[in-house]
Amino acid sequence: MEATQRSQPPHNIALLPPPSVLGHLIPFIELAKKLTLQHNCTVTLIIPDVLSMNHKIPPSRPPHHNRHRFSPASLDGRSPGESAALVVDLFAIDAIDIAKQFGIPAYLFHVIATYELSLCVILPKLYESCASESRDMAAPITLPGSIALSPEDFPDLINETNSDAHKSVMDWYNKFREADGVIVNSFLELELEAFKDLERRRPGLPPVYPVGPLIRTDTEAESDRGSECVKWLNDQPPKSVLFVSFGSGGTLSVEQFNELALGLDMSGQRFLWCVRSPQDKAADEYLNSQSIVEDPLDFLPERFLERTKGRGLVVASWAPQIQVLSHGSTGGFVTHCGWNSILESTVFGVPLIAWPLCFEQRMNAVFLTEGLKTAIRVKENENGVVGREQISELVKRLMEGKEGNQIRRRLSDVKIAAGKALSREGSSTKALAHVVQQWINTK
Repeated sequence: MEATQRSQPPHNIALLPPPSVLGHLIPFIELAKKLTLQHNCTVTLIIPDVLSMNHKIPPSRPPHHNRHRFSPASLDGRSPGESAALVVDLFAIDAIDIAKQFGIPAYLFHVIATYELSLCVILPKLYESCASESRDMAAPITLPGSIALSPEDFPDLINETNSDAHKSVMDWYNKFREADGVIVNSFLELELEAFKDLERRRPGLPPVYPVGPLIRTDTEAESDRGSECVKWLNDQPPKSVLFVSFGSGGTLSVEQFNELALGLDMSGQRFLWCVRSPQDKAADEYLNSQSIVEDPLDFLPERFLERTKGRGLVVASWAPQIQVLSHGSTGGFVTHCGWNSILESTVFGVPLIAWPLCFEQRMNAVFLTEGLKTAIRVKENENGVVGREQISELVKRLMEGKEGNQIRRRLSDVKIAAGKALSREGSSTKALAHVVQQWINTK
């Protein structure tokens, strides 16, 4: 299906990402770009202000203030030929009720893996059954593609069945059925079995449209900040550098930080490490990263920089991830298994060491190792720490071993499939065009 013609009037689309979750905001921005540049849409990106969410109307008003009741807003005045739609994140799924009040199509933009939509269908009923029988869920769940997820791989807020957070997540999982459609930041060839499974479960579920991989494209703004990394990479042999980064908010404990440094040193491999100051409650600090002010280089083992000089580059807090992963010298990536990082490594064909920290990242690690088979996963010891010896071994296996070469060959095929999906006649291009056409037809 061709992209929307420029001769048609613009179509007003509102996008509602969740507040304060950068990993979810990035794909919303990239979706907005595609809708604007390729489909003649006028896009409003609604970004909630976390601070303003805490501001409330005072319980009483000064005596000199009058109270007025305003008429409900109306969308009947839209220009002829215009169409409107609301696209929301799972964390903002309740907003689809507002869209339905005004007769606007309401779509979910699922910015993480498609297989998790299958969990949206399975888990609420499963936990309800377990609760009625007063038992915990112990057996693994088999997802499309014969991927077995154990309860230990679920996010903590799902496993904490008596918490308000668990109830909220189950409510979100049930609510997504009310959407008119689900847009997914993935592509058909990457998760074919998951898409087939969701199609088999219809009717009763909204249609699913894979439009990815949507990854960051505004890398020019990072060129100056990332010049040190790129210059260093330019001097390294092809596919020889291991990139180490745990995302914009991922932190390690002090002990784990030290073990990682010593493991990289022991491996003898080239590396580019984006370091963040360690925290003893690493996973809990994921969303509180702005409070970390110490210089992370101060936590490195004694003489670490001296011992690794020439074959290692350590940068504090930030690195231009797209530029690093797309560079010819990059041959591996230690990742926290955030979905954006997974898609970026897929687009550029970079094999992975999966090191999940929290949230859905443990499930993603299973998907990478058991499903896609594009990663090697770390294993924590009884104290929850990945030791230096294991780190050194995994790095060498990925960068110079047979296993790493097998992963590279597999990723080469996946990389080609990602490019085809985004081509003019690709599956993702056609899927997004179909969604826009649906919006046009709803007036």
